[in-house]
Amino acid sequence: MKNLKYMTVLFLAVMLVSALGCASSAKHEGTGEFVDDTVITTKVKAAIIGEPSLKSAEINVETFKGVVQLSGFVHDAEDKRKAVDIARSVKGVKSVKDDILRK
Repeated sequence: MKNLKYMTVLFLAVMLVSALGCASSAKHEGTGEFVDDTVITTKVKAAIIGEPSLKSAEINVETFKGVVQLSGFVHDAEDKRKAVDIARSVKGVKSVKDDILRK
């Protein structure tokens, strides 16, 4: 019975340390947030690729804590607006930082 108590305490301690190790900070994501951001990035890239008028190879997408950053080059202001609108429409996107430049 005494061993069971020690094992339980040890298990709870390991779980607590694991949970704290996966927590996020202002500059670093937790494991769950990283996975969520990867999914958001993939969905935004897929949506941009699905828009035939955009040259998707010239638009870069990065996500941190739900904030999507778009960078790269487009031909005109309409393409820039379209890329931002597409990114905003993806589920899970909190905001979009537009660093796209026109050629």
